Amino acid sequence: MFTSLNQMLVNQFGPLGPLMALGGLGLLLILAALPIMLKKQVDPLTKLKESNRGAASTLSAPRNGKAPAKKSLRMGNGGSDKLDKFATFLEPKTEEEMTSARLKMVQAGYRGRNAVRTFHAIQFVMGIVCLVIGVVYALISSATGEISTTKLILSVIIPGAVGYYLPRYWVDRRVQTRQAEIQNGFPDALDMLLVCVEAGQSLDQGIIRVSKELAAGYPALAEEFETVSAEVKAGKDKIAVLRSFAERSGVPDVASFVTVMIQSQTFGTSIAESLRVYSSEMRDKRVMRAEEAANKLPTKMTLGTMMFTVPPLLIILVGPSVYDMIQMFANFSM
Repeated sequence: MFTSLNQMLVNQFGPLGPLMALGGLGLLLILAALPIMLKKQVDPLTKLKESNRGAASTLSAPRNGKAPAKKSLRMGNGGSDKLDKFATFLEPKTEEEMTSARLKMVQAGYRGRNAVRTFHAIQFVMGIVCLVIGVVYALISSATGEISTTKLILSVIIPGAVGYYLPRYWVDRRVQTRQAEIQNGFPDALDMLLVCVEAGQSLDQGIIRVSKELAAGYPALAEEFETVSAEVKAGKDKIAVLRSFAERSGVPDVASFVTVMIQSQTFGTSIAESLRVYSSEMRDKRVMRAEEAANKLPTKMTLGTMMFTVPPLLIILVGPSVYDMIQMFANFSM
């Protein structure tokens, strides 16, 4: 039976008929399994709350035929996220993975409540779209001419993999760019904070002032300082706020600064003196990083110099001599 089916597919669609049939069957299976995977399980506690709410609204309904009063906005759930019903499929299953994913999105600058869910949705959609583009390209290539099976598989898999990993690459680049910005602007922020503290302001007031001053030059660092000041105003413990600041930034310099501030607050030492010593160290460290980058520059330029400078120079210097030798040999041969 399989032999006759294979022969029929080959006669109908050509040598790639069996492969196309398998691809179509796999796509149908995926489409059939998606509704089951995307279906979110309803929480029993949510069911109980909804039933109690419905019973309460029934009991409080007017009996004289008048229209019921409008619902309070606090009880309405019309503003729920559109991807909420796909949360089971789009969010990590364990708490550790969810915490790690949220931290990475925060480090990339995406602080939304549904940032992790949106990221996985974009990753899934881009993977499917690029996979479909690869399938279309493979079908067009197989219809216009002969194509090997390896090339056919690669033309389908590579676009799908690129579309799936492109959002992750984007987030990683955002994290690196944001951390580099925080690292470059942190010494200036410490100098400003030291000036504010020595002028008589408290550490909290100094952080608010520094966040306003850094908004134009280093927006990522200014945003982090604004978050710190908002958490302190909300009544959160200052030590926990500083540790969250170090965790969100992911920069070793910020983690060291947080350690210094916590120790200064714990042992009762002068915050201004701690800031003065640490800001001096940060300035020296920034100069050392600049010198390190400058020392790496000649090594990085070696390849470019050899590829784009040496060949033209050799052509200019040796070219006339080679031309004269060719002309001389041509005259001798005549």
